[in-house]
Amino acid sequence: MSVPPAGTALAGGTNGPRALRPLLDTVLDALTTGAEDRAGPLPPGGPDAVTRAVHDACHPLLPEHGTGPHAALRTVVHTLAAGSADPADPHCAAHLHCPPLALATAADLAAGALNPSMDSWDQAPAASALETLTSRALAALVYPRAAAPDALITTGGTESNQLGILLAREAAIANRPAAGPLQIVCGANAHHSLHRSAWLLGLPAPLTLPTPDGILTPDTVHTCLANLTGHTGPVLLAATAGTTDSGAIDPLPALADVAAHHGALFHIDAAYGGPLLFSDTHRTALSGLDRAHTVALDLHKLGWQPVAAGLLAVPDAATLTPLAHQADYLNADDDTEAGLPDLLSRSLRTTRRPDILKIAVTLKALGRRGLGDLIDRTLAAARTLADLIDAHPRYELHSRPTLSTVLFRPTGADNTTLATIRRTLLTDGQAVLGRATTPTGLWLKATLLNPHTQPGDLTTLLKLVEGHIPR
Repeated sequence: MSVPPAGTALAGGTNGPRALRPLLDTVLDALTTGAEDRAGPLPPGGPDAVTRAVHDACHPLLPEHGTGPHAALRTVVHTLAAGSADPADPHCAAHLHCPPLALATAADLAAGALNPSMDSWDQAPAASALETLTSRALAALVYPRAAAPDALITTGGTESNQLGILLAREAAIANRPAAGPLQIVCGANAHHSLHRSAWLLGLPAPLTLPTPDGILTPDTVHTCLANLTGHTGPVLLAATAGTTDSGAIDPLPALADVAAHHGALFHIDAAYGGPLLFSDTHRTALSGLDRAHTVALDLHKLGWQPVAAGLLAVPDAATLTPLAHQADYLNADDDTEAGLPDLLSRSLRTTRRPDILKIAVTLKALGRRGLGDLIDRTLAAARTLADLIDAHPRYELHSRPTLSTVLFRPTGADNTTLATIRRTLLTDGQAVLGRATTPTGLWLKATLLNPHTQPGDLTTLLKLVEGHIPR
């Protein structure tokens, strides 16, 4: 057999692993040297410095003659690693951007090498079976008393929320074809994707209720639903289990009662908080989750998966029927009738990666208790940070953390000072903190997602911030 030219060997087949092995050594070396060059949670210098570094290292990106695979990998991967935000660094704590498990990342390599396309069974025979097995197991975690729960694999909370709204719209049309459009009701604490989804689906803008304490209150919702004037169509109440600003969880059981009383559909965005289901210690915070008609859940947040790893869970697989779609070259009727699984009706996307592989490997390797332990460790770190802030004479704590997000600020600091401190830390490459605006003003946001963070890491983080507080 002739040997392919350098860089053109394929990852699949029996020779694929042999071609990959030396390339992986180069990639791993470049990841190591890039992280060493960065030497912190973020590259210093800000956007202009990073842009110059990428240009200087990688230009021209389309040369007349290539550099060869090892040189290209060394250059580009090193440059990317040196210029990346590293969520594994304990001081990189701005967003719901988790450090992925090495285990899950290794599994994702296999997904890339095998490259199943999850839009027809003949492109992904084993992957489609694995997806069915794994998604149903996760759906059963959300809906433990349901007879036939199921879940769709999505790119994350935004897609899951859009699918939940779409399914609510279609269910409403099926039940009352002549009724008015679906009206979404949500809190000011809700994720922005609810408003965007309403726009994309041609629905009225969501009725957005005040959440002065960070959560959606049942009395406010009851009053709203009882006084919806001029609206004859169906209503979808959307609650949140883990807000992006503070990690707050809406009172799910009481909101489920209100939705049921008014005949409203009920969706819960649990993209952040949903993985608490793995934890014996914290799962009670999600009481009432199983009363939702649809639930969004992400495992690339408190699940430590490489992006993307989202799900939309439903209590009955029949709920997904409105997504049925047929294309002769992918799911011809006679093929489906002959027993070939229909994958096209399990997503709004056509081509999609087998994101289920890394999830399945993680679940199999760690089990529910292993993932629950990581959840417990991470939430304990957030409580430790809150304790440190509470005891510090120069800091103000917003509230005790519900999940792994802690809001704080230097006592008496105005919004301009806070924003300047945050950007200075970013530009210096010292720390990555987020920002959250509440009725009491602007706060620094630390979102802890590294389960191995130690108290000393948190003390150092506070010292870094303190070093930029004006005297």
